[in-house]
Amino acid sequence: MAITLRLFGVLAVAATLAACGETDVERAATGAAIGGAVAAATDGSLAEGALYGAAAGAVVCNVTPGAPNCY
Repeated sequence: MAITLRLFGVLAVAATLAACGETDVERAATGAAIGGAVAAATDGSLAEGALYGAAAGAVVCNVTPGAPNCY
């Protein structure tokens, strides 16, 4: 039960930070931080979580150009 509450807390923070950054590099850095935090909360690999988060942050505006903060 405690892991579930931690996961929801991390996901809530991640949702509020998901659109942070005006450039691909800033979004990649934010994604890496969020991915690492989610991996830490779920006992996953920090490096793998940060890598996936950075990749997702870097390409989000290329995949969905109408998303918030995509200029």
